[in-house]
Amino acid sequence: MTGKYMAYVGSYSYNGQAKGITVYDVDVEKGRFIPRCEVEVDNSSYVIASNNGRTLYSIADEGVVSFRIHENGSITRLNSANIKGMRGCHLSTDKDDRYIFVSGYHDGKCTVLRLNDDGSVGEIVTSVFHKGLGSVAERNFRPHVSCSRRTPDGKFIMVADLGIDQVKIYHFDEKDEELLLVDAIRSELESAPRFFRFSKDGKFFYLVHELKNVIDVFTYETGDHQPKIEKIQTIKTTGPKPLTQLTAASALRFSNDETHMFCGNAGDNTVTVYDRDPQTGLLTYLCCLPISGSYPKDICVFPDDKHIASINHETGSITFFTVDYEKGLLIMNGKELKVNEPNSCVIVKVSK
Repeated sequence: MTGKYMAYVGSYSYNGQAKGITVYDVDVEKGRFIPRCEVEVDNSSYVIASNNGRTLYSIADEGVVSFRIHENGSITRLNSANIKGMRGCHLSTDKDDRYIFVSGYHDGKCTVLRLNDDGSVGEIVTSVFHKGLGSVAERNFRPHVSCSRRTPDGKFIMVADLGIDQVKIYHFDEKDEELLLVDAIRSELESAPRFFRFSKDGKFFYLVHELKNVIDVFTYETGDHQPKIEKIQTIKTTGPKPLTQLTAASALRFSNDETHMFCGNAGDNTVTVYDRDPQTGLLTYLCCLPISGSYPKDICVFPDDKHIASINHETGSITFFTVDYEKGLLIMNGKELKVNEPNSCVIVKVSK
């Protein structure tokens, strides 16, 4: 792989052990991160890059913080924006980097903010609070918005709520800039739909359930008033081995060529690898192996698709693996990197 890549890892900073975002140079060939510096952000619980690779966004106590990504990989703060709610847990942008979507776990709120031409975060465009009751007193007794994304056709915003076991679908367009509820995907009670990703062609999406520990695969077709969605597969997040009560699906990533998918399992402390058929969208279990850490809160796939990094929240570590797809193996490729309570990671190409 040609070009220069950087990795940015968001961490909690409340205990003074981390500043917020750790910046790493990426050695693609060896499948390793090389620590460079730390940048201050209050409790960076989720980080993403804009689709054009010029801006980094982080959740923080103050709302959302934006950073300019420079050609040498360093980042400088652009601005921060208040989301007028409790702190978020997930971010996404649309494909044109016009809006950023903030998911609010604690207050059950999805907030849409405008993005400025320079990548900085603008004003709140619209927001919605979910209402309703779930079924598990400890976890699912009220709305917990955990993932929000604009659909690839640009017509809708889908909002996963693991508290009420639904993915709500809202119509959204640039003209009205309002969220209008048009449909919902109802998951099984107490399954906790946590997170979903669309394939690049927009034909499929993958919804992982934190408590039921399954991935549901859906086909997606656009529509004028609501999309046409059909479930075509349900597959366990830990493969054939039995689940324990402590297992909680925690992360979901495609390989860059989308021929594989990776799922992290907290409690079980494993990463599962699937083969993915790009034509049918279906997943086939390949392997499920330990990540030499605790609570893999995120998985980072290297640009060559030959290596992954497991972001281990509870052990405060990043562990690195070479992926042997033919043999179905994850082979640890060196010692772990220590980083305080890491939450998420993004790799960005900074120069050709």
